[in-house]
Amino acid sequence: MALPHNVWAFVFGIMGNIISFVVFLAPVPTFVRICKKKSTEGFQSLPYLSALFSALLWIYYAMQKDGSGFLLITINSVGCFIESIYIILFITYANKKTRISTFKVLGLLNFLGFAAIVLICELLTKGSTREKVLGGICVGFSVIVFAAPLSIMRLVVRTRSVEFMPFSLSLFLTLSAITWLFYGLAIKDFYVALPNVLGAFLGAIQMILYIIFKYYKTPLAEKTEKSKTVPDHSIDIAKLTTVMPGPVLDSAVHLLPAIHTVPDTELQVTEVKSQNITGLKDQRNKDFENQNKV
Repeated sequence: MALPHNVWAFVFGIMGNIISFVVFLAPVPTFVRICKKKSTEGFQSLPYLSALFSALLWIYYAMQKDGSGFLLITINSVGCFIESIYIILFITYANKKTRISTFKVLGLLNFLGFAAIVLICELLTKGSTREKVLGGICVGFSVIVFAAPLSIMRLVVRTRSVEFMPFSLSLFLTLSAITWLFYGLAIKDFYVALPNVLGAFLGAIQMILYIIFKYYKTPLAEKTEKSKTVPDHSIDIAKLTTVMPGPVLDSAVHLLPAIHTVPDTELQVTEVKSQNITGLKDQRNKDFENQNKV
């Protein structure tokens, strides 16, 4: 017996709340590190500011719906609370320059930006039109957020390393997108379902890339690993001298006598000279013998 759509919406909504809560907790190790070192090091505040802004938008959008947006309100309210804690901790331990830039983005995006959207929608739109305008804004910003990991995926392909793309985070992001996709289909909400199609697709690509490059080894890396397995029988003279310091005795060193090599041209010249001398001696002997005969 098939369950009604509202039951399916409730099931997928609860699953989406649980999985999204796990995703919201993903940066906890990062902030534990920040608190221990009392420094934000090279971390950026933009992901947390963007997540807070996205949660605010979805809460405002869900409030325009008649009861069907309750589960959207619950998880995004939790998200606002968690992201606010992250931002407070970041500002606390950031240096002066990073703190100022964080306050600027927080003021422009999360306060002025959100306030402008609320004022425009409240003053210029009504009813279903307001829902459509807000839905379009939510879809646009969600697409930007989902497209952010493209830079990480490019880094993975370029470096052949998955160091900066944890599999667990990619998995939970994909599951969250799939769950909210089915939730949007169950409540027949195009604006909820559409961005999660892209999220599920990009999440699946991330996991595929992880599986490929986790066990991928370049030929250079394989040669390096093979060279490491070959034992090194060479003698390090520097190490030997450090092991046996002190003067070296003459008896311990036997030097071979120096052998001076003579070029071939010099040998040939010497041979020619010796032949000429021998010929002159023979000629003198013959002349002396002739004189005696006379």
